[in-house]
Amino acid sequence: MGKTTTAVNLAASLAVAEQRTLLVDGDPQGNASSGIGLSREAIATTVYEILIGEATIPDARHRGVQFRTLDVVAATPDLAGAEVELVDHPRRESAMRDAIETVRDEYDYVLIDCPPSLGLITVNMLTAADALLIPLQCEYYALEGLSQLLNTVHLVQRSVNEQLAIDGVLLTMFDGRINLSRQVAADARDYFGPKVFESVIPRNVRLAEAPSFGKPIILYDVASVGAQAYMSVARELLDRHRREGDRAQSALVHP
Repeated sequence: MGKTTTAVNLAASLAVAEQRTLLVDGDPQGNASSGIGLSREAIATTVYEILIGEATIPDARHRGVQFRTLDVVAATPDLAGAEVELVDHPRRESAMRDAIETVRDEYDYVLIDCPPSLGLITVNMLTAADALLIPLQCEYYALEGLSQLLNTVHLVQRSVNEQLAIDGVLLTMFDGRINLSRQVAADARDYFGPKVFESVIPRNVRLAEAPSFGKPIILYDVASVGAQAYMSVARELLDRHRREGDRAQSALVHP
């Protein structure tokens, strides 16, 4: 349970809180699209067409997916082809930012599910983002991967998006009975301080089952600990931004 689980379930939780939310599936695997309930047959225009300049977000978005205030821009494996097609694009790193700017005022939150590896698609998503929300699995290799992610963030900040910030770190797959989980959580809080959410996402069978039914956990089993955890994260995120008096587009990245 990492970036895509967080993208889908945080978007759903924000929508339930009456926040106008846009979920952008920026990963060619398209798991956020299927996880939120969009069938492949229902998807005609995707992030691919947006990146190569053949469509706009209003052309591609699906309105009111599962919730009245949740819109979705889907992805299919075709998106992988944009990696090559963007090479000669005059604004190859900024195509997604340009697209989002046209609808930015329509939403309180734009959540982008990024690919797991660094390439032109990922750079586009990070250039479009105001801030990163990093799901950190409480497992052995997570902190090692996190250092690589931070190097990528610094590279993007220096080259194409100096405003990119880390909005928050979310601990996932947490099991308080396991020493390793507690140690990863402690190390993350030591390094990132208050950027780490107080709410954590536990290991939860219902949370793992929900994507196969094309539903966010809040619709699949609202009483589950996974659903309650993501609603707590949404409340915490809203509280943070109310204190800061702003809204952020967040790119969700697998560390």
